[in-house]
Amino acid sequence: MKKLLVLGIGNTLLTDDGIGVHAAEVLWKEEWPENVTVMEAGTFTQDIYALFQGYDRLLVLDVIHAEHEPGTIYELTEDDLRSNEKQRVSIHDIDMLDSLQMCEMRCGTRPRMEIIGMQPYDITTWNIGLSEVCQAKFDNFVSHARKRIQQIIKELN
Repeated sequence: MKKLLVLGIGNTLLTDDGIGVHAAEVLWKEEWPENVTVMEAGTFTQDIYALFQGYDRLLVLDVIHAEHEPGTIYELTEDDLRSNEKQRVSIHDIDMLDSLQMCEMRCGTRPRMEIIGMQPYDITTWNIGLSEVCQAKFDNFVSHARKRIQQIIKELN
């Protein structure tokens, strides 16, 4: 059975940087088929590639810095990340594309990744919780992720 890992990443202590973690916490409470795992990885770095083992697909939920209006939702593929250095998704020391490569080197295989992200308003203020701008769009972000998860489940079957 092909498997999907939904991974929320970010720092919940830095306002909007925690959007992916907050979304994963909501989605984790929902009922999903046995081939879907939802988890949050916070700012987990060096060994994150080990989480990818055994999964065919990886959906990352995170902030995306694309210089658009805060709260804007994006969908990015691995190719989008490779073609635009500004779009790299990094969790502190390790870039997600590098983590996928490490998984492939270590395990012989790796999942195909895509990202659903939101343009943050504030990722520098120490605060648990989202800015008003991103909080107003949070339900839409979660709905967007939920819809994409359901599409991927269909693709996996």
